[in-house]
Amino acid sequence: MTPAEGTSAAASDPPGRSVATGPRFPPGTRVHVRDDWPERRGPCHIRTPHYLRGRTGTVQRLLGCFANPEDLAFGRPAPKRELYHVLFEQKPIWNEGYPGDEVLVEIFEHWLEPAEATKEAV
Repeated sequence: MTPAEGTSAAASDPPGRSVATGPRFPPGTRVHVRDDWPERRGPCHIRTPHYLRGRTGTVQRLLGCFANPEDLAFGRPAPKRELYHVLFEQKPIWNEGYPGDEVLVEIFEHWLEPAEATKEAV
């Protein structure tokens, strides 16, 4: 059975990764947003913006632990997930802006990976 068919795992969970037991990324950590498209695999509710998938940013702060909206949208049991403010340089995202222009976004931890293990999307 797939997550979209009614299990309690979000469709966007990386294969083999269990629900976190505590925050993985302290402020200042460079992180990479997974370049994943679970909406191509079936019905899902994704809170991570398309334009940030595959991008690298910097954790600004942990916002807390919240029920996963990707599960709540389908009335499934929703494990609590760490939510972060992640800061991105604007110009690489939209190819416009000035030095110092930035985008601050809330992203759940299961969408993030350590940046040193990945490459930036072009």
